[in-house]
Amino acid sequence: MTYLIANAPPDQEDMRHDIAADIRNIQQISSVPTILEAVAAITGLRFVCIARVTADSWTTCAVLDKLDFGLKVGDGLDVTTTLCEQVRDTRAAIIIDHVAEDATYCNHHTPRIYGFQSYISVPLFRPGGEYFGTLCGLDPNPVSLSAAATTTSIKLFAELVSRQLQSEAALLEAQDALTGEREAAELREQFVAILGHDVRNPLNAIMLGTDMLQHQDLSGSAKITVQRIRRSAQRIAGLMEDVADFTRGRMGGGMTAAMEDCGDLGARFEQVVGELLLAYPGREIRFDMQPGISLRCEPRRIEQVLSNLLKNALAHGHATHPVRVSAYSQAGEFRLRVVNGGPGIAPEKLGKLFKPFWRGNPGDSHKGLGLGLFIVAEIARSHGGRIGVVSDEEETVFEFSMASALPDASLLGATA
Repeated sequence: MTYLIANAPPDQEDMRHDIAADIRNIQQISSVPTILEAVAAITGLRFVCIARVTADSWTTCAVLDKLDFGLKVGDGLDVTTTLCEQVRDTRAAIIIDHVAEDATYCNHHTPRIYGFQSYISVPLFRPGGEYFGTLCGLDPNPVSLSAAATTTSIKLFAELVSRQLQSEAALLEAQDALTGEREAAELREQFVAILGHDVRNPLNAIMLGTDMLQHQDLSGSAKITVQRIRRSAQRIAGLMEDVADFTRGRMGGGMTAAMEDCGDLGARFEQVVGELLLAYPGREIRFDMQPGISLRCEPRRIEQVLSNLLKNALAHGHATHPVRVSAYSQAGEFRLRVVNGGPGIAPEKLGKLFKPFWRGNPGDSHKGLGLGLFIVAEIARSHGGRIGVVSDEEETVFEFSMASALPDASLLGATA
């Protein structure tokens, strides 16, 4: 028995790589050997294979050979000598019970070349309907293949292979996405290391230098410049603290809280609001807090919750709308609400707001690492509390809540 092997010319190197990938995909489908065995058992054909068929090539991807036909995985045939070329062009199956008695194929060159009398070839398709190749089989002896039950079974097996190709494509896409996420995570870890180590020493030098300059007899413009340098250094210090919090939260089993009784929460919040009013001149913050609130918490972290939520509101809210802050205790629960006006947040983005390094708009001009809301969520978790957000076309509301030391306090002045 003879067959013709076609070698791809050197200028088709890319195509050879693509076909090699197709062979790997078929080989990775664990059900393929069983499918070939089932087709052979149902039909009686002693050679069954899956072939990748293009305009220029025919290549075996999986083979069951009980004839010693000689083709192995990766072997190729001259596609012009095969009937699979016709299947590729018509996308219709070819079924031959007995070549010698078949009016269409009795004088065809393909049966003469390969010496078969019975033959079947059913098209296989990629996801989206693109033609992949064929599930085909042959035998030197006549075999009854055209019975409805036989052809239906073989076509179902071909559809099963096509569906497996779809699953493999989806798996490869998911693996590529996972690889990309891992690479991005590694880059982020390197970024964290740089910020935490290489930036700290020069930053300390800048802070010390501005402290010294502020005590010098400087001109008005020079004093303004020094103040700007110091604010920039403080901003960098804040970013580094965010990175440190992120590291503790993600690599140290989660952020922990050093709990203590805090009865001066109002004064602490007023300090945070005052600092942000200086950082955002021209903006309005309406602050309304119930007096006498007492919490068992880590005070610095609760201040950080307000600071991060306020910064977010000032950065993303409408510049002409005031940011409203209210803090109150009711029925044993402390609630801190920060409200900003402006365009709403799309529902599909709400669930991602508290993820690290995430920004709703990659082209956002507001600078930062994308860690502020993640840190708020970590602080809420460490205090046994919650952080939530609702947004519509008019305003966005962030609310932090946790257990309060005043279970029976009434709601006073929470007008936001």
